Amino acid sequence: MWPFTSSSSFTAVVQSKQEERGQALIKALASSSAAHGTADSAVYLAASASTIVDHIASGQWTASEVLEAYIARAVLAQSTTNCLTEVFFQEARKDAQLLDKEFAITGKLKGPLHGVPVSFKDNYDIIGHDSTMGFTSRAHLPAQKDAEIVALVRKAGGIPFVKTNIPQTMMFFECINPLWGRTTNPFSPEHTSGGSSGGEAALLRMDGSALGWGTDIGGSIRIPTGYCGVYGLKFSFGRASTVGAHSTMPGFETIQAVTGPLARTVDDIELAARLVVGQAGSGYHPAPVPYRQVELPSKLKFGYYTSDNFIKASPACKRAVQESVAALRAAGHECVEITIPDPKTTMGIFLAASGADGFKTLTSEIGQDPTQSELTVTLSGPNLWGWLRNIVKWIVGGVLNDPIVAHIVDSQRRRPVNEFFKVTMEKEAYAATFQEQIWERHKLDGIICPISALPALPHGAVTYVAALSCATIVYNVVESPVGSVPVTRVDPDLDVVTEEWSDPSVGSGHGSHLMEGLLYKGKTPFYDAKKMAGLPVGVQVVGKKWEDEKVVEMMKVLDRALGKRGFEPGSWKAPQNLKA
Repeated sequence: MWPFTSSSSFTAVVQSKQEERGQALIKALASSSAAHGTADSAVYLAASASTIVDHIASGQWTASEVLEAYIARAVLAQSTTNCLTEVFFQEARKDAQLLDKEFAITGKLKGPLHGVPVSFKDNYDIIGHDSTMGFTSRAHLPAQKDAEIVALVRKAGGIPFVKTNIPQTMMFFECINPLWGRTTNPFSPEHTSGGSSGGEAALLRMDGSALGWGTDIGGSIRIPTGYCGVYGLKFSFGRASTVGAHSTMPGFETIQAVTGPLARTVDDIELAARLVVGQAGSGYHPAPVPYRQVELPSKLKFGYYTSDNFIKASPACKRAVQESVAALRAAGHECVEITIPDPKTTMGIFLAASGADGFKTLTSEIGQDPTQSELTVTLSGPNLWGWLRNIVKWIVGGVLNDPIVAHIVDSQRRRPVNEFFKVTMEKEAYAATFQEQIWERHKLDGIICPISALPALPHGAVTYVAALSCATIVYNVVESPVGSVPVTRVDPDLDVVTEEWSDPSVGSGHGSHLMEGLLYKGKTPFYDAKKMAGLPVGVQVVGKKWEDEKVVEMMKVLDRALGKRGFEPGSWKAPQNLKA
């Protein structure tokens, strides 16, 4: 679909694309305001998207002044974390100048995002620019039309100015690909920003954008927002357009990829959601149901859990849920502990469905690019010989006594169409079970739970523990809208591993002892509270299918209950081990 020309080569394409980006950054640095920021840059960067609009409306700021501040910080974010792909500052400057000119004449805002610098995950089409998605095979093929959400942002006065990095294939949560390289965490160069919307989350956390957009099929908004300390919202499928936001598995509909905003405040999440929910240009998708006003009762009932019993959540992630529950209870809300239905079922469904074709569709555009090592274990699963899979399953399940990993091994195999249909039926059956056992039995308004068992992983760890995504995948399987809210940071004293985590026979919430061994035991466990000190930790705020607006309101409730905790716009400071 995206063939190389005969003269193309991987190295040549990488060099040309990175040089393209480099030249755009150099041009930005040529401007003194972009190189150093204006005197008021800190004021602009500390403003939410809605505050930016208010200040432009009052005549205090101009769109051009705001944009220069965010260009300067985006350049810094790129040099610090390598979060950017396509850079189009000059186009953005022209857009800002036009907004300023029109406002000077009319005194009217173009729309609710007037003058707000907006970034997009690389898979969103932006007219005139590539949507490489980390594949050299997609380079130098600029989009002919904006994605529908991009068009809505422009119509509302928002200013697209950069696109951001993703993992190769977008199906693991380490933000790295052979074309653009690795994006690191804004708080630690040794840890990942997550994925697949990892570049977005890193840029936003460094105040390099005022509002961002990502996609999510298994945690791709929630994991990076949790790792980087920003807010996110995964829409229910059908509430907002996905047209022009590309997938690496086109035609795969058992579990639908969805769009959603990333932001530095809950209010900005709401601003973005109101803009796109129920709106579309194609007339086909999404459902024409606009954003609805929701009035919450004064006392909400939340279910919560600190571990999903698939992989026991780390001390830091457990504490984030406990602090959220304590804050909600102090605010007068009811919180009851729940146990969700067997989560290994959801991981099995996801792997069985997505890998049914042996990942041929997923990898079809890799072409001559090297395959990231982080994908090795995932891609090998469906392509094992049957007899070898059975041996591995027997060893893991029988000899090593880990039925969870054995189930994962068994799930990853190629399937004929009739078996694929059965997997889809299993997905529907699990969703019905979840509805009955959780929502109906407990009469809940929402659920508070970990985003992942760990805070941001050290680089390369996802190769071995990609199954950590089960914590988010469960809500893609049951099609819940989900928000992510930053809660706290890893504390090297409070969040150390004790016997409760290192010994599977102690405490509750244990799942796979093999994966927990990688996380919490041995000389170099992936979870290390001292090395992770200061990394953000967030929680998921889960709602019932179609209740996206209620999720946003519940995010507000939790955010207010937790109080100020250092995640607001303008709060990023370079850690000591990060040379910005």
